[in-house]
Amino acid sequence: MPQTPPFSAMFDSSGYNRNLYQSADDSCGGLYYHDNNLLSGSLEALIQHLVPNVDYYPDRTYIFTFLLSSRLFMHPYELMAKVCHLCVEHQRLSDPNSDKNQIRKIAPKILQLLTEWTETFPYDFRDERMMRNLKDLAHRIASGEETYRKNVQQMIQCLIRKLAALSQYEEVLAKISSTSTDRLTVLKTKPQSIQRDIITVCSDPYTLAQQLTHIELSCYSERKKTRNLEAYVEWFNRLSYLVATEICMPVKKKHRARMIEYFIDVARECFNIGNFNSLMAIISGMNMSPVSRLKKTWAKVKTAKFDVLEHQMDPSSNFYNYRTALRGAAQRSLTAHSSREKIVIPFFSLLIKDIYFLNEGCANRLPNGHVNFEKFWELAKQVSEFMTWKQVECPFERDRKILQYLLTVPVFSEDALYLASYESEGPENHIEKDRWKSLRSSLLGRV
Repeated sequence: MPQTPPFSAMFDSSGYNRNLYQSADDSCGGLYYHDNNLLSGSLEALIQHLVPNVDYYPDRTYIFTFLLSSRLFMHPYELMAKVCHLCVEHQRLSDPNSDKNQIRKIAPKILQLLTEWTETFPYDFRDERMMRNLKDLAHRIASGEETYRKNVQQMIQCLIRKLAALSQYEEVLAKISSTSTDRLTVLKTKPQSIQRDIITVCSDPYTLAQQLTHIELSCYSERKKTRNLEAYVEWFNRLSYLVATEICMPVKKKHRARMIEYFIDVARECFNIGNFNSLMAIISGMNMSPVSRLKKTWAKVKTAKFDVLEHQMDPSSNFYNYRTALRGAAQRSLTAHSSREKIVIPFFSLLIKDIYFLNEGCANRLPNGHVNFEKFWELAKQVSEFMTWKQVECPFERDRKILQYLLTVPVFSEDALYLASYESEGPENHIEKDRWKSLRSSLLGRV
Protein backbone atom coordinates (compact mmCIF):
# COMPACT_ATOMS: atom_id res chain seq x y z
CA MET A 1 0.00 0.00 0.00
CA PRO A 2 1.41 3.48 -0.85
CA GLN A 3 3.25 5.10 2.03
CA THR A 4 2.31 8.62 3.06
CA PRO A 5 4.51 11.17 4.85
CA PRO A 6 3.49 12.80 8.12
CA PHE A 7 1.63 16.12 7.94
CA SER A 8 4.75 18.02 8.95
CA ALA A 9 6.48 16.93 5.74
CA MET A 10 3.56 17.67 3.46
CA PHE A 11 4.03 21.33 2.62
CA ASP A 12 7.77 21.85 2.44
CA SER A 13 7.48 23.15 -1.14
CA SER A 14 5.23 25.92 -2.38
CA GLY A 15 2.76 23.42 -3.73
CA TYR A 16 2.32 20.04 -5.36
CA ASN A 17 5.26 19.52 -7.70
CA ARG A 18 4.62 16.93 -10.38
CA ASN A 19 8.34 16.23 -10.77
CA LEU A 20 8.40 14.89 -7.21
CA TYR A 21 5.52 12.46 -7.61
CA GLN A 22 3.99 10.22 -10.24
CA SER A 23 1.64 12.42 -12.16
CA ALA A 24 -1.56 11.56 -13.94
CA ASP A 25 -1.85 12.28 -17.65
CA ASP A 26 -2.81 15.92 -18.23
CA SER A 27 -4.72 14.98 -21.39
CA CYS A 28 -7.93 15.06 -19.32
CA GLY A 29 -7.51 18.81 -19.70
CA GLY A 30 -8.25 21.57 -17.28
CA LEU A 31 -5.10 21.33 -15.10
CA TYR A 32 -2.74 24.28 -15.21
CA TYR A 33 0.83 24.11 -13.88
CA HIS A 34 3.46 26.80 -13.49
CA ASP A 35 7.04 25.80 -12.75
CA ASN A 36 5.64 22.30 -12.25
CA ASN A 37 3.31 23.47 -9.46
CA LEU A 38 -0.42 22.91 -9.85
CA LEU A 39 -2.09 26.33 -9.72
CA SER A 40 -5.61 25.79 -11.07
CA GLY A 41 -7.94 23.38 -12.80
CA SER A 42 -11.51 22.66 -13.69
CA LEU A 43 -13.44 20.97 -10.90
CA GLU A 44 -13.94 17.80 -12.95
CA ALA A 45 -10.24 17.58 -13.80
CA LEU A 46 -9.30 18.05 -10.15
CA ILE A 47 -11.69 15.25 -9.13
CA GLN A 48 -10.16 12.95 -11.75
CA HIS A 49 -6.72 13.90 -10.42
CA LEU A 50 -7.81 12.63 -7.00
CA VAL A 51 -8.72 9.14 -8.23
CA PRO A 52 -5.86 6.61 -8.48
CA ASN A 53 -5.35 4.17 -11.33
CA VAL A 54 -2.96 1.29 -12.00
CA ASP A 55 -0.07 3.64 -12.81
CA TYR A 56 -0.87 6.60 -10.58
CA TYR A 57 -1.55 7.50 -6.95
CA PRO A 58 -2.11 11.14 -5.94
CA ASP A 59 0.38 12.83 -3.65
CA ARG A 60 -0.86 13.17 -0.07
CA THR A 61 -0.57 16.96 -0.19
CA TYR A 62 -2.99 16.97 -3.11
CA ILE A 63 -5.41 14.55 -1.41
CA PHE A 64 -5.52 16.63 1.78
CA THR A 65 -5.78 19.97 -0.05
CA PHE A 66 -8.53 18.84 -2.40
CA LEU A 67 -10.60 17.05 0.27
CA LEU A 68 -10.33 20.16 2.45
CA SER A 69 -11.20 22.70 -0.26
CA SER A 70 -13.69 20.72 -2.34
CA ARG A 71 -16.45 21.30 0.24
CA LEU A 72 -16.53 24.94 -0.89
CA PHE A 73 -17.89 23.65 -4.22
CA MET A 74 -19.86 20.51 -3.36
CA HIS A 75 -21.00 18.41 -0.40
CA PRO A 76 -18.61 15.62 0.63
CA TYR A 77 -21.26 13.01 -0.25
CA GLU A 78 -21.40 14.42 -3.81
CA LEU A 79 -17.63 14.16 -4.12
CA MET A 80 -17.69 10.62 -2.75
CA ALA A 81 -20.35 9.65 -5.30
CA LYS A 82 -18.19 11.01 -8.14
CA VAL A 83 -15.07 9.27 -6.81
CA CYS A 84 -16.96 5.97 -6.53
CA HIS A 85 -18.31 6.36 -10.05
CA LEU A 86 -14.85 7.03 -11.49
CA CYS A 87 -13.32 4.11 -9.59
CA VAL A 88 -16.05 1.69 -10.65
CA GLU A 89 -16.27 2.80 -14.28
CA HIS A 90 -12.62 3.48 -15.07
CA GLN A 91 -11.25 0.43 -13.28
CA ARG A 92 -14.17 -1.77 -14.38
CA LEU A 93 -14.79 -2.89 -10.80
CA SER A 94 -18.40 -3.66 -11.71
CA ASP A 95 -17.40 -5.98 -14.57
CA PRO A 96 -17.24 -9.64 -13.40
CA ASN A 97 -15.02 -10.42 -16.40
CA SER A 98 -12.47 -7.72 -15.65
CA ASP A 99 -8.79 -8.63 -15.27
CA LYS A 100 -8.23 -9.85 -11.69
CA ASN A 101 -4.56 -8.86 -11.84
CA GLN A 102 -5.54 -5.31 -12.72
CA ILE A 103 -7.97 -5.19 -9.79
CA ARG A 104 -5.20 -6.46 -7.50
CA LYS A 105 -3.02 -3.55 -8.63
CA ILE A 106 -5.64 -0.85 -8.22
CA ALA A 107 -7.48 -2.12 -5.12
CA PRO A 108 -4.74 -1.21 -2.57
CA LYS A 109 -4.56 2.31 -4.01
CA ILE A 110 -8.31 2.91 -3.81
CA LEU A 111 -8.33 1.46 -0.30
CA GLN A 112 -5.49 3.80 0.67
CA LEU A 113 -7.41 6.81 -0.64
CA LEU A 114 -10.50 5.81 1.33
CA THR A 115 -8.40 5.22 4.45
CA GLU A 116 -6.83 8.69 4.21
CA TRP A 117 -10.27 10.23 3.80
CA THR A 118 -11.77 8.41 6.80
CA GLU A 119 -8.77 9.20 9.02
CA THR A 120 -8.43 12.88 8.10
CA PHE A 121 -12.10 13.90 7.79
CA PRO A 122 -14.09 11.34 9.82
CA TYR A 123 -16.97 13.79 10.34
CA ASP A 124 -17.83 13.49 6.64
CA PHE A 125 -18.95 9.92 7.27
CA ARG A 126 -21.69 10.87 9.72
CA ASP A 127 -23.72 11.37 6.56
CA GLU A 128 -25.43 8.05 5.77
CA ARG A 129 -24.92 8.67 2.04
CA MET A 130 -21.16 8.86 2.61
CA MET A 131 -21.12 5.66 4.62
CA ARG A 132 -23.27 3.88 2.06
CA ASN A 133 -20.93 4.82 -0.83
CA LEU A 134 -17.88 3.94 1.26
CA LYS A 135 -19.19 0.47 2.07
CA ASP A 136 -20.31 -0.13 -1.53
CA LEU A 137 -16.93 0.76 -3.03
CA ALA A 138 -15.08 -1.11 -0.29
CA HIS A 139 -17.22 -4.20 -0.94
CA ARG A 140 -16.32 -4.12 -4.65
CA ILE A 141 -12.61 -3.91 -3.76
CA ALA A 142 -12.80 -6.70 -1.20
CA SER A 143 -14.83 -9.23 -3.21
CA GLY A 144 -12.84 -12.38 -3.72
CA GLU A 145 -9.70 -11.22 -1.88
CA GLU A 146 -9.42 -12.17 1.79
CA THR A 147 -6.55 -9.73 2.45
CA TYR A 148 -8.51 -6.76 1.12
CA ARG A 149 -11.63 -7.88 2.99
CA LYS A 150 -9.70 -7.74 6.27
CA ASN A 151 -8.25 -4.32 5.43
CA VAL A 152 -11.70 -2.98 4.54
CA GLN A 153 -13.18 -4.31 7.79
CA GLN A 154 -10.32 -2.77 9.75
CA MET A 155 -10.81 0.63 8.05
CA ILE A 156 -14.58 0.68 8.66
CA GLN A 157 -14.27 -0.51 12.26
CA CYS A 158 -11.65 2.17 12.94
CA LEU A 159 -13.97 4.81 11.44
CA ILE A 160 -16.95 3.63 13.52
CA ARG A 161 -14.82 3.74 16.70
CA LYS A 162 -13.69 7.26 15.85
CA LEU A 163 -17.24 8.45 15.19
CA ALA A 164 -18.44 6.87 18.46
CA ALA A 165 -15.64 8.62 20.35
CA LEU A 166 -16.57 11.94 18.72
CA SER A 167 -20.20 11.50 19.78
CA GLN A 168 -19.19 10.76 23.37
CA TYR A 169 -16.89 13.78 23.35
CA GLU A 170 -19.70 16.06 22.16
CA GLU A 171 -21.96 14.75 24.92
CA VAL A 172 -19.30 15.74 27.46
CA LEU A 173 -19.02 19.19 25.89
CA ALA A 174 -22.79 19.62 26.13
CA LYS A 175 -22.66 18.93 29.87
CA ILE A 176 -20.00 21.54 30.53
CA SER A 177 -21.96 24.74 31.07
CA SER A 178 -20.69 28.09 32.18
CA THR A 179 -23.50 28.72 34.64
CA SER A 180 -22.81 31.14 37.45
CA THR A 181 -25.79 30.25 39.66
CA ASP A 182 -23.98 28.01 42.15
CA ARG A 183 -21.10 30.41 42.61
CA LEU A 184 -23.45 33.34 43.19
CA THR A 185 -24.79 31.74 46.35
CA VAL A 186 -21.30 32.10 47.81
CA LEU A 187 -21.78 35.83 48.03
CA LYS A 188 -24.96 35.34 50.06
CA THR A 189 -24.30 32.38 52.31
CA LYS A 190 -20.82 30.84 52.46
CA PRO A 191 -18.29 32.19 54.94
CA GLN A 192 -14.88 32.88 53.42
CA SER A 193 -13.23 30.11 55.43
CA ILE A 194 -15.03 27.29 53.61
CA GLN A 195 -14.85 28.64 50.07
CA ARG A 196 -12.89 26.47 47.67
CA ASP A 197 -10.72 28.23 45.12
CA ILE A 198 -8.23 27.17 42.46
CA ILE A 199 -5.23 27.49 44.79
CA THR A 200 -6.73 25.03 47.29
CA VAL A 201 -7.23 22.57 44.40
CA CYS A 202 -3.83 23.18 42.78
CA SER A 203 -1.30 25.24 44.71
CA ASP A 204 1.43 24.90 42.06
CA PRO A 205 0.99 27.27 39.06
CA TYR A 206 3.26 25.09 36.91
CA THR A 207 0.99 22.09 37.45
CA LEU A 208 -2.06 24.15 36.56
CA ALA A 209 -0.41 25.28 33.30
CA GLN A 210 0.24 21.62 32.49
CA GLN A 211 -3.39 20.66 33.15
CA LEU A 212 -4.58 23.55 30.97
CA THR A 213 -2.33 22.14 28.24
CA HIS A 214 -4.06 18.77 28.65
CA ILE A 215 -7.42 20.43 28.03
CA GLU A 216 -6.15 22.40 25.03
CA LEU A 217 -4.62 19.35 23.33
CA SER A 218 -7.69 17.19 23.95
CA CYS A 219 -9.81 19.99 22.48
CA TYR A 220 -7.66 20.04 19.38
CA SER A 221 -7.76 16.31 18.85
CA GLU A 222 -11.45 16.19 18.02
CA ARG A 223 -12.88 19.61 17.24
CA LYS A 224 -13.42 19.92 13.51
CA LYS A 225 -17.06 20.90 12.94
CA THR A 226 -18.43 24.40 13.33
CA ARG A 227 -20.25 23.47 16.54
CA ASN A 228 -16.96 22.31 18.00
CA LEU A 229 -15.19 25.46 16.85
CA GLU A 230 -17.83 27.32 18.83
CA ALA A 231 -17.19 25.01 21.78
CA TYR A 232 -13.50 25.87 21.58
CA VAL A 233 -14.27 29.59 21.70
CA GLU A 234 -16.56 28.85 24.66
CA TRP A 235 -13.64 27.13 26.43
CA PHE A 236 -11.46 30.22 25.89
CA ASN A 237 -14.23 32.43 27.31
CA ARG A 238 -14.79 30.04 30.20
CA LEU A 239 -11.11 30.14 31.17
CA SER A 240 -11.11 33.95 30.99
CA TYR A 241 -14.20 34.17 33.20
CA LEU A 242 -12.79 31.54 35.58
CA VAL A 243 -9.64 33.64 36.06
CA ALA A 244 -11.72 36.77 36.68
CA THR A 245 -14.03 34.88 39.08
CA GLU A 246 -11.13 33.49 41.11
CA ILE A 247 -9.60 36.98 41.43
CA CYS A 248 -12.84 38.76 42.35
CA MET A 249 -14.06 36.15 44.86
CA PRO A 250 -11.73 36.59 47.86
CA VAL A 251 -12.92 39.07 50.49
CA LYS A 252 -9.42 40.07 51.61
CA LYS A 253 -7.22 42.27 49.43
CA LYS A 254 -4.06 40.24 50.09
CA HIS A 255 -5.82 37.06 48.93
CA ARG A 256 -6.91 38.75 45.69
CA ALA A 257 -3.35 39.97 45.13
CA ARG A 258 -2.02 36.47 45.75
CA MET A 259 -4.51 35.09 43.21
CA ILE A 260 -3.38 37.61 40.57
CA GLU A 261 0.28 36.68 41.13
CA TYR A 262 -0.67 33.00 40.96
CA PHE A 263 -2.28 33.44 37.53
CA ILE A 264 0.69 35.52 36.32
CA ASP A 265 2.90 32.51 37.11
CA VAL A 266 0.45 30.15 35.40
CA ALA A 267 0.43 32.38 32.31
CA ARG A 268 4.23 32.58 32.22
CA GLU A 269 4.51 28.78 32.37
CA CYS A 270 1.91 28.50 29.57
CA PHE A 271 4.18 30.73 27.47
CA ASN A 272 7.21 28.55 28.25
CA ILE A 273 5.26 25.39 27.33
CA GLY A 274 4.01 26.90 24.05
CA ASN A 275 0.39 27.04 25.18
CA PHE A 276 -0.48 30.45 23.75
CA ASN A 277 -4.25 29.93 23.82
CA SER A 278 -4.44 29.47 27.60
CA LEU A 279 -1.94 32.31 28.01
CA MET A 280 -4.18 34.67 26.04
CA ALA A 281 -7.30 33.52 27.90
CA ILE A 282 -5.62 34.22 31.27
CA ILE A 283 -4.44 37.68 30.17
CA SER A 284 -7.93 38.37 28.82
CA GLY A 285 -9.46 37.42 32.18
CA MET A 286 -7.04 39.63 34.10
CA ASN A 287 -7.81 42.57 31.81
CA MET A 288 -11.59 42.33 32.24
CA SER A 289 -13.00 45.54 33.74
CA PRO A 290 -14.19 43.97 37.04
CA VAL A 291 -10.58 42.85 37.63
CA SER A 292 -8.65 45.81 36.24
CA ARG A 293 -10.69 48.29 38.36
CA LEU A 294 -9.40 46.68 41.59
CA LYS A 295 -6.71 49.36 41.99
CA LYS A 296 -5.98 48.69 45.69
CA THR A 297 -5.49 45.02 44.92
CA TRP A 298 -3.19 45.65 41.92
CA ALA A 299 -1.13 48.04 44.07
CA LYS A 300 -0.03 45.01 46.12
CA VAL A 301 0.99 42.99 43.01
CA LYS A 302 4.46 42.81 41.48
CA THR A 303 3.41 43.41 37.88
CA ALA A 304 6.76 43.27 36.04
CA LYS A 305 6.20 39.67 34.87
CA PHE A 306 2.66 40.49 33.80
CA ASP A 307 3.89 43.48 31.77
CA VAL A 308 6.27 41.18 29.86
CA LEU A 309 3.46 38.73 29.07
CA GLU A 310 1.15 41.53 27.92
CA HIS A 311 3.92 42.78 25.65
CA GLN A 312 4.27 39.31 24.10
CA MET A 313 0.54 39.16 23.35
CA ASP A 314 0.18 42.82 22.34
CA PRO A 315 -2.35 43.00 19.47
CA SER A 316 -0.61 45.94 17.76
CA SER A 317 0.94 45.40 14.31
CA ASN A 318 -1.34 42.39 13.79
CA PHE A 319 0.01 40.58 16.87
CA TYR A 320 3.60 40.88 15.63
CA ASN A 321 5.20 39.88 18.96
CA TYR A 322 2.93 36.86 19.36
CA ARG A 323 3.50 35.73 15.76
CA THR A 324 7.25 35.94 16.31
CA ALA A 325 6.97 33.82 19.48
CA LEU A 326 4.69 31.35 17.66
CA ARG A 327 7.25 30.94 14.84
CA GLY A 328 9.91 30.28 17.47
CA ALA A 329 7.76 27.62 19.14
CA ALA A 330 6.98 26.05 15.76
CA GLN A 331 10.68 25.90 14.91
CA ARG A 332 11.43 24.36 18.33
CA SER A 333 8.73 21.77 17.64
CA LEU A 334 10.35 20.75 14.33
CA THR A 335 13.71 20.05 15.98
CA ALA A 336 12.31 18.76 19.29
CA HIS A 337 13.94 15.89 21.18
CA SER A 338 11.05 15.51 23.65
CA SER A 339 7.25 15.66 23.61
CA ARG A 340 7.30 18.77 25.77
CA GLU A 341 9.37 20.67 23.17
CA LYS A 342 6.90 19.66 20.45
CA ILE A 343 3.93 21.46 22.04
CA VAL A 344 2.54 24.37 20.01
CA ILE A 345 -0.95 25.60 20.91
CA PRO A 346 -1.72 28.75 18.93
CA PHE A 347 -4.11 31.51 19.95
CA PHE A 348 -7.09 29.78 18.40
CA SER A 349 -9.34 32.76 17.63
CA LEU A 350 -6.53 34.49 15.73
CA LEU A 351 -5.79 31.28 13.78
CA ILE A 352 -9.45 31.07 12.71
CA LYS A 353 -9.40 34.78 11.83
CA ASP A 354 -6.31 34.30 9.64
CA ILE A 355 -7.92 31.38 7.81
CA TYR A 356 -11.17 33.31 7.43
CA PHE A 357 -9.48 36.33 5.86
CA LEU A 358 -7.36 34.14 3.58
CA ASN A 359 -10.56 32.45 2.41
CA GLU A 360 -12.51 35.69 2.02
CA GLY A 361 -9.64 37.68 0.53
CA CYS A 362 -8.95 35.38 -2.44
CA ALA A 363 -11.40 34.21 -5.08
CA ASN A 364 -12.32 30.51 -5.17
CA ARG A 365 -12.46 30.58 -8.96
CA LEU A 366 -10.40 32.36 -11.60
CA PRO A 367 -12.00 34.35 -14.47
CA ASN A 368 -11.71 31.30 -16.76
CA GLY A 369 -13.82 29.23 -14.32
CA HIS A 370 -10.88 27.22 -12.97
CA VAL A 371 -10.65 26.43 -9.28
CA ASN A 372 -7.99 28.70 -7.73
CA PHE A 373 -5.82 25.92 -6.36
CA GLU A 374 -2.98 28.27 -5.42
CA LYS A 375 -5.28 29.69 -2.73
CA PHE A 376 -6.12 26.23 -1.47
CA TRP A 377 -2.46 25.23 -1.19
CA GLU A 378 -2.04 28.12 1.26
CA LEU A 379 -5.20 27.22 3.20
CA ALA A 380 -4.14 23.58 3.40
CA LYS A 381 -0.64 24.59 4.52
CA GLN A 382 -2.05 26.48 7.51
CA VAL A 383 -4.54 23.76 8.42
CA SER A 384 -1.99 20.95 8.06
CA GLU A 385 0.46 22.79 10.33
CA PHE A 386 -2.28 23.03 12.92
CA MET A 387 -3.08 19.32 12.48
CA THR A 388 0.58 18.48 13.08
CA TRP A 389 0.52 20.44 16.35
CA LYS A 390 -2.68 18.76 17.55
CA GLN A 391 -1.22 15.29 17.07
CA VAL A 392 1.35 15.85 19.83
CA GLU A 393 0.85 13.62 22.86
CA CYS A 394 0.61 15.64 26.05
CA PRO A 395 3.67 14.64 28.14
CA PHE A 396 2.24 15.79 31.47
CA GLU A 397 0.51 13.53 33.96
CA ARG A 398 -3.25 14.07 34.14
CA ASP A 399 -4.73 15.20 37.44
CA ARG A 400 -8.45 14.38 37.38
CA LYS A 401 -9.27 16.57 40.39
CA ILE A 402 -7.74 19.66 38.77
CA LEU A 403 -9.23 18.93 35.35
CA GLN A 404 -12.66 18.42 36.89
CA TYR A 405 -12.42 21.76 38.65
CA LEU A 406 -11.28 23.63 35.54
CA LEU A 407 -14.02 22.15 33.37
CA THR A 408 -17.00 22.13 35.72
CA VAL A 409 -16.69 24.66 38.57
CA PRO A 410 -19.34 27.39 38.12
CA VAL A 411 -18.05 30.79 37.07
CA PHE A 412 -19.56 34.26 37.36
CA SER A 413 -21.43 36.02 34.59
CA GLU A 414 -20.25 39.52 33.70
CA ASP A 415 -22.87 41.09 36.02
CA ALA A 416 -21.86 38.79 38.88
CA LEU A 417 -18.20 39.72 38.33
CA TYR A 418 -19.04 43.42 38.60
CA LEU A 419 -21.02 42.79 41.77
CA ALA A 420 -18.16 40.82 43.35
CA SER A 421 -15.73 43.55 42.26
CA TYR A 422 -17.85 46.30 43.85
CA GLU A 423 -18.24 44.22 47.02
CA SER A 424 -14.42 43.91 47.18
CA GLU A 425 -13.57 47.52 46.35
CA GLY A 426 -16.49 49.95 46.49
CA PRO A 427 -17.81 52.05 43.60
CA GLU A 428 -15.72 55.08 42.69
CA ASN A 429 -18.38 57.26 41.06
CA HIS A 430 -22.15 57.70 40.75
CA ILE A 431 -22.38 55.47 37.67
CA GLU A 432 -20.66 52.60 39.48
CA LYS A 433 -22.73 53.20 42.60
CA ASP A 434 -26.00 53.03 40.63
CA ARG A 435 -24.88 49.87 38.91
CA TRP A 436 -23.87 48.33 42.23
CA LYS A 437 -27.30 49.01 43.71
CA SER A 438 -29.00 47.58 40.64
CA LEU A 439 -26.84 44.42 40.71
CA ARG A 440 -27.40 43.88 44.44
CA SER A 441 -31.12 44.14 43.86
CA SER A 442 -31.31 41.87 40.80
CA LEU A 443 -28.69 39.25 41.76
CA LEU A 444 -28.94 39.12 45.55
CA GLY A 445 -32.41 40.47 46.22
CA ARG A 446 -30.92 43.22 48.40
CA VAL A 447 -31.66 46.93 48.37
